[in-house]
Amino acid sequence: MAATTATTRTATVRSATVRFLGARGASELIRAHGVGPAITAIAGRIGNDYRRWDEFDKCARVPAHGPTGVIEVMPIADAGTWAFKYVNGHPGNAQAGLATVVAFGALARMADGRPYFIADLTLATALRTAATSALVARHLARPDARVMAMIGNGAQSEFQILAFAQLLGIRDYRLFDIDPAATARLRRNLARYGLDLQVCRSVAEACAGADIITTATADKTKAVVVDAGMVAPGTHLNAIGGDSPGKTELAADLVAACETWVEFTPQTRIEGEIQQLPATVPVNEIHRLLRGEQAGRRHRDAITLFDSVGFALEDFSVLHYLHDEASRRGLLTDIDLIPAMNDPRDLFGCLHPQRLDANAPERVASGIADAFTDAVELT
Repeated sequence: MAATTATTRTATVRSATVRFLGARGASELIRAHGVGPAITAIAGRIGNDYRRWDEFDKCARVPAHGPTGVIEVMPIADAGTWAFKYVNGHPGNAQAGLATVVAFGALARMADGRPYFIADLTLATALRTAATSALVARHLARPDARVMAMIGNGAQSEFQILAFAQLLGIRDYRLFDIDPAATARLRRNLARYGLDLQVCRSVAEACAGADIITTATADKTKAVVVDAGMVAPGTHLNAIGGDSPGKTELAADLVAACETWVEFTPQTRIEGEIQQLPATVPVNEIHRLLRGEQAGRRHRDAITLFDSVGFALEDFSVLHYLHDEASRRGLLTDIDLIPAMNDPRDLFGCLHPQRLDANAPERVASGIADAFTDAVELT
């Protein structure tokens, strides 16, 4: 009987732990895999998950808006796994030496509701956003696209450029940011990638001759960063900065003239560039594009727009990528997130010291330190 009890307790303690990937581990994973191969792998997973769109239980993210920014929770589930991401957006943080965006997320089993993986997603959010941008652009940009304008050279910009270089073979980039230091940082970070990075004096100069225009500005305002006069026929617009109510980057008449694609219409109507248009204006969802149910660019001179606000399915995909790659590379640690109970009905029994896992405090302290002390700074 004693042996049976010991075996049961060991199994219970083991099942109470959750696998964890902190900011340091996530950075090590991407360095080991390589940014380009990681983007390719993430894009592949995102494409596969969008192709099984009907299998997901979907909803728009849940925001809490404040005077300086927003905090959001983004849930999604299929039959086997529930996932969520916590993410913020506080444009003024950089002035205080803080990241504009930080994120973390988790996976849980639908069968028993137990979380089994928690990860930093600050770095991974930039990677999955860039991977999605380039994945969609492969279908919407002209096949002979060669030049991209990168408007807004903040935390997302390096990832966007590397994704378009990796998946579309774009080598020429025209850069503009109102902060010259941001552009200088971007060029410094990408100096070893063999790309042509031309600094421009204005948005109009950057857009002139561009086949693809990516906007990634941070201010939470209804801004007109790009207007119709800057965009030539046949251009593909990749708008990723307008991602909450009252925050836009493109002129309304330009948006109205575009063939527009979105991730999840109910969310993008509230948060995207199309918030400027009547709700009756038709848009297309990218799952139909990626499943081959709708063609992308209808003709060479069409102006296409990916009105990207970020959707939970992309985080579902990248969480699975991180879990699988980190498992393979031995980068996961355990955290004591769930009480270990010999009797699943005896929660009060966890208050008895002799029933606690002796290693739990050390694992919790280690997990907290990895998640927050070593957080990746992306600004």
